[in-house]
This record gives sequence, C-alpha cells and structure tokens, in this order.
Amino acid sequence: MEYIYQYAWIIPFIPLPVPLLIGAGLLFFPIATKNLRRIWAFSSISLLTIVMIFSMKLSIQQINSNFIYQYILSWTINNDFSLEFGYLIDPLASIMSILITTVAILVLIYSDNYMSHDRGYLRFFAYMSFFNTSMLGLVTSSNLIQIYIFWELVGMCSYLLIGFWFTRPIAANACQKAFVTNRIGDFGLLLGILGLYWITGSFEFGDLFQIFNNLINKNEINLLFCILCTLFLFAGPVAKSAQFPLHIWLPDAMEGPTPISALIHAATMVAAGIFLVARLLPLFIVVPYTMNVISFISIITVLLGATLALAQKDIKRSLAYSTMSQLGYMMLALGMGSYRAALFHLITHAYSKALLFLGSGSIIHSMEAIVGYSPDKSQNMVLMGGLARHVPITKTAFLIGTLSLCGIPPLACFWSKDEILNDSWLYSPIFAILAYFTAGLTAFYMFRIYLLTFEGHLNVYFKSYSGKKSNSLYSISLWGKEGLQTIDKNFGLLTLLRMNNKKRASFFSNMKKPHQIDGNLKKKKQSFITITDLYNKNIYSYPHESENTMLFPLIILILFTLFIGFTGITFNQKGIDILTKWLTPSINLLHQNLHNFLDWYEFVINAIFSVSIAYLGIFVALFLYKPVYSSLKNFDLINSFHKIGSKRIFWDKIINIIYNWSSNRGYIDSFYATSLIRGVRGLAELVYFFDRRIIDGIPNGFGVTNFFLGEGIKYIGGGRISSYLFLYLLYVLIFLLIYYFVS
Repeated sequence: MEYIYQYAWIIPFIPLPVPLLIGAGLLFFPIATKNLRRIWAFSSISLLTIVMIFSMKLSIQQINSNFIYQYILSWTINNDFSLEFGYLIDPLASIMSILITTVAILVLIYSDNYMSHDRGYLRFFAYMSFFNTSMLGLVTSSNLIQIYIFWELVGMCSYLLIGFWFTRPIAANACQKAFVTNRIGDFGLLLGILGLYWITGSFEFGDLFQIFNNLINKNEINLLFCILCTLFLFAGPVAKSAQFPLHIWLPDAMEGPTPISALIHAATMVAAGIFLVARLLPLFIVVPYTMNVISFISIITVLLGATLALAQKDIKRSLAYSTMSQLGYMMLALGMGSYRAALFHLITHAYSKALLFLGSGSIIHSMEAIVGYSPDKSQNMVLMGGLARHVPITKTAFLIGTLSLCGIPPLACFWSKDEILNDSWLYSPIFAILAYFTAGLTAFYMFRIYLLTFEGHLNVYFKSYSGKKSNSLYSISLWGKEGLQTIDKNFGLLTLLRMNNKKRASFFSNMKKPHQIDGNLKKKKQSFITITDLYNKNIYSYPHESENTMLFPLIILILFTLFIGFTGITFNQKGIDILTKWLTPSINLLHQNLHNFLDWYEFVINAIFSVSIAYLGIFVALFLYKPVYSSLKNFDLINSFHKIGSKRIFWDKIINIIYNWSSNRGYIDSFYATSLIRGVRGLAELVYFFDRRIIDGIPNGFGVTNFFLGEGIKYIGGGRISSYLFLYLLYVLIFLLIYYFVS
C-alpha cells in the first residue's frame, strides 16, 4: 500500500509528454506530426486513463485505511527561510483527481470528432493535456507556493483555450478579459499567501493550520490583520470560480470550443476555487468574519447567476450563468461550514454540467450544417426548436442533465443541492429563502433552454419582452411539421437575388413539397428537411445526430448523472454513507460529526418542499414557453396572460425589466466599463497631462527661457557703439516714463 503512495508524485506528470512531444514534433517534423495527429489524441486519452486508474486505486486504499500521505522535499534552505515542494494525497486530492480525469477523458474522446475538421487539432490537444497536468499538480500540491505556481499555469492554459480561435476578435477579447479578471484575484491570493507566511512562517498546510489556530485561540495576533489575509486568500477563488463581483469573464469564455467549456468551465478550472477554499477551510473556519463574507458573496452569486440566465439567447452563455449560480451554492456551503455538502455538489454538478455542455456541443455541431447558420446563429436558442425528433440521443441526454440541475429526484444534483438547502435553514433563514427561490429560478431557466431548443414545431421570434411584437413573423425552426414556412430574411433574400428565374421557381415549388429530398439522402431516413446552399449545391440538408464518438461520452455522463448521487445517501444503520467514509480524514480535521444519522422522515419533508419549488419553476417555464411552439401565426406571448388594460401594461413593464436586466448582464459590465475602464483611462490621461505639462513642462520652460535670454544677450555684447547708445537711450526713456507716472 505505501509503495503505491510513494509513486503518487508522478500523477501530474503523466499527461505532460503529450504537449511536449507535439510541440517538438511541430517544430522539427511538422508534416509527419500533422499526418499522425490521431495518435496524439489516443496518447492523451491513454495517459489520462492511467492517471484515473492510479487515482481510483489510491482512493480505494484511503476508504479502507482512512489516512493522509504527504511527501516533502526541501528545495531551498537559507537561514530561517525554507521552501519545500512535495505532494499531498488525501480524500480531497483523490476526489479532485478522479473528477478531473474522468471528465477529461470523456471530453477528449468527444473532442476527437468535434475538432476533427479544425486546423488547430494538434494545438487543441496540446493545450488540453497541459491544462490537465496543471490541474492535477494543483490538487496534489502540499503547500501554498506550489498551489500558486500551478494556479497560474491553470490560468495560462485557460487563456490559451478560451482564445483558441484567436483570429476571431470576440474570442481574442474574451481570453484577454478572462486573463485580466483572474489576475486581479490572483494578486489578492499572492498577498494573502505572503501575509500568512509573515504570520506563521510556513507555507505547509499542516504547520500553517496549527500555528494559525494557536495564535487565534491565544489571542496573540492582530485579528484585523488575520481577517485581511484570509480575505485576500479568498480573492483568488472569487475570480477563478466566477463569484460576484469577478464573475464577468465566465460568459465571454464561452467563445472557446464547446469541449473546453465542458472541461474547464464545469468540472476543473472553475472548481479550482472551490477546491482551494475547501483546502483552506480549517484556516477560514476560525475567522467567523471571513466565513460570513464568503457566505454573503456566495448567496449574491447564487441569485445573480440565476437572474442573468433568465433571458439569454446563447445556449452556452445560459449554461455559463447556470454554472456561476451552482458554484455559488458550493461556496455557500463552504461559507456555512458544510464541507461535505459542498464537495458532494461539486461532484454531482461536474458530471451533470459536463453532460449539458457536451449536449449543447452536439446541438451546435448539428446546427452548423444549416445554411446561413454562422457560429453565433448555431448557438442562438431563438433560432432553434423542434430538434427533438432529429437528435433523440442528444435530447435525452440534455433532458436528464436539465432534470438533474433542476433538483428532480433521484438524479445526482437533487441529493447534493437538497443537502445545501437544508443546511441553509440552520445557518440563516434569509439565505435559505434566497437559496430556495434560486432553486425555482434554476428549474425555470433550465427548462426554458430545453423547450426553446428541442420542443415544438414552429419557433416564433419576438423582440421578446419589450412588449412589442416583431414586425416580421417568420419560421426559425425550418424543419417542423409545417415544412419550410419562410426564409431567414438575412440569408434567404440574398440567395433569392442570386438565383435566376428557373432556380427561383424551383425554390418556391420545393417549399410546397418539403418531403421531396435528394435520392442520396433518403438512406438517412429523415422525414423533415430544410433548404441548404441552393446557390452553390442546390441540395437539401437537415439537423442530424452526432457521430458515435461524440455520443459515447454523453451516454457515460448520463450514467454518472443517474447514479453518482447515491454515493452520498445513508443506507446503513451507522449513518455513514460512502462519500462521508471517503472524506473521513478531511472531515475529522474540521471537527465534524461523522455519525449524524439521517432522519429519513425529515429528509422527505424537506425534499417535498424543494422538489415542489423545482416543479413550480418547470411549470412556469412550460406555461410561458410552450405556447411559443404552437402554429398560431399571430401569437403574442404577453396576450396569453392578460387582456388589454392596466394589468397588461404592468406585466409588460415587469417582463421588460427582467429581460433588460438579464440581457444587459445586470448592467455590471456597463458599470465596470464606465467607472473602472473609463475612470482609469481618464486618470491615465490626467497623469499623462500632469507629467508632460507640469513635471516635464517646468524644466523645459526654464530651458526655453534661458535659450531666448541667451540669444537676446548675445546681440547686446556685439561691440557696436550704435547698439549701446540705442539701449542707453531706451533705458533712460523707460526710467523717465516710470518716474512721470509714479510722481
């Protein structure tokens, strides 16, 4: 057993050869490396599989023996200063290692097909492998300095992955925004690390916790300084886990390829902030003020993320705000001291959200085949609808992920979220009310995403909640039962203008015969079709299910979403579930009671309440969005609720406020742009003016003045008597004038 632990240091370095060899191959043997690119994908998956098996073996041994293994190697020693590197294998590290590797393996399998036609295929796998190395190094680090090094490497990899399609300006801006925002939090993290070292004289977790707790208990240190250091430490997770107010980078980060969103924005990078707070919780828990700040920030994040997701049109941005809200739940649990509930929700949410992101990637993949659907259109839910019959496996996977995130039993997120909601009542009734209300909002916006994407036959576009109906009513879902109703005005008009009369006549005749398809496509057994690029190819295409290599990860994630939640349920009489036994050493460090028997009667009562709120949110989503899919040609969403009159006007105003709040990101980005960006720019211009005109202007002014005086004096001493007489008479005249006016 100990023999295996001695080689645990190799875990972060197993995936590292792939990016190194890809880089060397592209440098020295570019053609051969590109021709054999599938080998690198296989190598990445194989090496991560080895890490996963190794991590599972370590976890099984921990469950059986309940101990922590740490190895430390002195790197530099100078007088009183000692810097050590090593690795720490405990339940938290084991959980994160398994989570990272399982999700990463599935994402890489998925990416092999998703990125197969991309020119940056090799670069993508190099970045992903290096990112996995950084994350594994982060979770197995034994001290704060080592964590900070890998923390920055994770940030660098996220910058590269978010800006993977850097030729698109919007992607380049997104990765810069993510990088700069995270640097703000990382600077605070660095200050906190240095402050703690100044207090305790150590970076190692065990020594740091023991010394810090003793100083606090004996009141031998300034409490205000301790609070300040812990808040600086918390700044890093605030940025990395997209907590308010440093959450603004997360929705823009969706400009990267969808597999990146499934990995770093569901299960790994954004979870790194939760991991760090969980790792440092013995430090935070002795400073109640810091715990209160963590809870306050997290409950704002929970509610804010849910409200900002309400009216988003981009499917990935909606899921990004959902991730932000769920990360708020995890941080709230940590702020309340519910270590187990936070990690439980971290696990269940990771698999459920990875399933949703990969499902959205499958949707985008099928939508991109439709003519006129640029990347922004292929992610726009308003331009979808009726996909259920064309992508049934993706639809099933997305529905299961949606139900899990809504908190519907017996799916994964129900068990973890319900535990957090129950703990919130004991901590603060106000926080509990907000948390339950957000659970209802989560069910609403998640089913909104599902309904807009998959259900119905005719998706009617409104200039939504402004109270005004769009001037042009046209079918967005071009593959419904009614066939092709009209054409998207941006694409269709341009196409029709390019056609000659014969092609145009054929086009309109085909609109009336939606079931006439090309003979080569009949083998696909698709009943519903759309018109594709008639100008170039004059054939049909339709949304279709993804390839098997993309569907396989979805099926595996469905199994995780269905069954992973049962690891946190108490079945035996001792009241210890699998997850609690797994976390035994870590929970002992936090002085929590392991034998807290689950009262099933109380659990069922609380579950009925939380599930009822979730079903209420689903019902409201069905009530609001199901009519949109009817075939009524002049359907107005608002008219379905109120007749003309004061109630209708009031409803319009409420909906308009909600829509504007969500679509404008809560005006937070605008506030930052106005107060910070413009303010800093104005301050920089003021400083620049002061530097050029005052700091440089004064010496430059003296120089210019001396220059002109010297030039003038040069002519006075020229040796001409006439010049001397002229100046003499001029001085006498000036003197006489002054004397005359003064006297």
